[in-house]
Amino acid sequence: MLLDYFPIFIMASLAMAFAGGTVLASFWVGPRQDKSEKLDTYECGMPPIGTPHERFNVKFFLVAMVFVIFDIEIVFLFLWAVIFRRLGWFGLAEMGIFLMILVFALLYVWEKGVLEWASKAK
Repeated sequence: MLLDYFPIFIMASLAMAFAGGTVLASFWVGPRQDKSEKLDTYECGMPPIGTPHERFNVKFFLVAMVFVIFDIEIVFLFLWAVIFRRLGWFGLAEMGIFLMILVFALLYVWEKGVLEWASKAK
C-alpha cells in the first residue's frame, strides 16, 4: 500500500529539489550590484509621488468586499445550475429566497452609497 505512493513522493522530491536548486543558482550566478533605482517603488515608469505609507480611502475596501460577496453568489448560482434538475421545485424555491436576500443586500448597499464612486456635493 505504501509503495503505491512512492512514485508520487519521488516526483514531489524532484520538483522541490529543482525549485530550490534554481533559486540557489540564481543567488550564486546573479549580479551583486545594488542600484538605487532597483530599491525604488515602480509606479508606471514615473518617479514615485507621495509617501509610501499613504492611506487609502475606505471606499476601495468597501467595493472589494461587495465584489467578493457577489462573486461568491455567482459560484453558488453556478453550482445550483449544475444540479438544477435534481433539486426540483424545492431547489428553485431555495435559490429564489437566496437571490431575494442578495437583491435586498444589493439595494441596501446601493442606498448606503457604497456603489457611488464620486462623492455627492452637499
